[in-house]
Amino acid sequence: MTSQVSPSQGAGGSDVEDEDVELFSVNWNQDHSFFSAATANGLRMFSCKPFKEQLRRIQEDGGFRIVEMLFRTNIFGLVGQGADKQYQQNKLTIWDDCRNVLIGDFSFKSNIRAVKLSKDYFVVALEHEIHVYSFKTLKLIHLIDTTSNPKGLCCLSHHADISVMACPWRRQGIVRVEHFGSKETKFITAHDSNISCMTLTVDGLLLATASVRGTLIRIFNTMDGACLQEVRRGVDKAEIYSIALSPNLQWLAVSSDKGTMHIFSLRVRPRGKDASNGKSAIAGRQMDRSYSSGSVGSNASSSLSFMKGIVPKYFSSEWSFAQFRLPEVTRYITAFGDQTTVMMIGLDGSFYRCSFDPVNGGKMVLDEFIRFMKPSMSRSRTPNT
Repeated sequence: MTSQVSPSQGAGGSDVEDEDVELFSVNWNQDHSFFSAATANGLRMFSCKPFKEQLRRIQEDGGFRIVEMLFRTNIFGLVGQGADKQYQQNKLTIWDDCRNVLIGDFSFKSNIRAVKLSKDYFVVALEHEIHVYSFKTLKLIHLIDTTSNPKGLCCLSHHADISVMACPWRRQGIVRVEHFGSKETKFITAHDSNISCMTLTVDGLLLATASVRGTLIRIFNTMDGACLQEVRRGVDKAEIYSIALSPNLQWLAVSSDKGTMHIFSLRVRPRGKDASNGKSAIAGRQMDRSYSSGSVGSNASSSLSFMKGIVPKYFSSEWSFAQFRLPEVTRYITAFGDQTTVMMIGLDGSFYRCSFDPVNGGKMVLDEFIRFMKPSMSRSRTPNT
């Protein structure tokens, strides 16, 4: 990578003017402790706690449209914006920034829509195909045809022992799930309309999806395709920007173009829970619809919910447990920090950290706000939301 290094000066400032730098995309790393920013003149990497710009690379001949991190390493998956011949929109570069070494280049017949990295695999999503590669051999191991997928929807689990990938199938509303270890393929009928957003748990045993309608979010067992829970974001159609599942499987977060980030209480728990360490017994690979413990609040529901099966389904819906209002000016993606802390990063260069009451829910509290694409990177605890 031919680049110039611009050292950051901590969380409070930077020595490069940012006002005219276009931000193409932002992406969390696998454990949500860092995020990357793909800009018109290069890439940046930020740590979240404490918030700090950790790395900046300036490309003299053009920037990147996609920058994906591999956990907390300096290995990146890079897709250019096309201005630089070395970094085209149909070419993935796997780059080791610490050693300044090119790991591999991969070119495709059409533009790359998304890239996902894990310890053992990396995935390239095109509009009509998913390419899965082995990180060890850099060889193509799966080529999957999909329905039209302009967002490049795909998910990759990050557990040390289990590798699972999910993507849209050729028919609308159906998700294809690949369990690489057991070499099993499952097809889950998630929605009647096209999928607009999806995410997997770390071990890949749970899948959460939303359709282009954006009213319902469903949670599935990826081993047998069973729908374990359904929650309602709202009544009006919305574009779902992101879905996040908390590491302890107690909470689900959803962001959309309606400007409200919703938190839902999950009733899904793994069977065979190991009481000695609190970790799920992954070997069982079976999910149950058991309820949360008494310390965890439950989602709001209609006063007519007791008539489930008699009144229309809308009246028995589970509504969000906690909410946070965001400006409706840009796209935000969300992730969990601590168990009751949620983070959001926006394409307007904003970072939010907020918390919610796990017992009473309701309006969330803003803990931190940073405008990370401004030269001063000034903090504000009361942004105009």
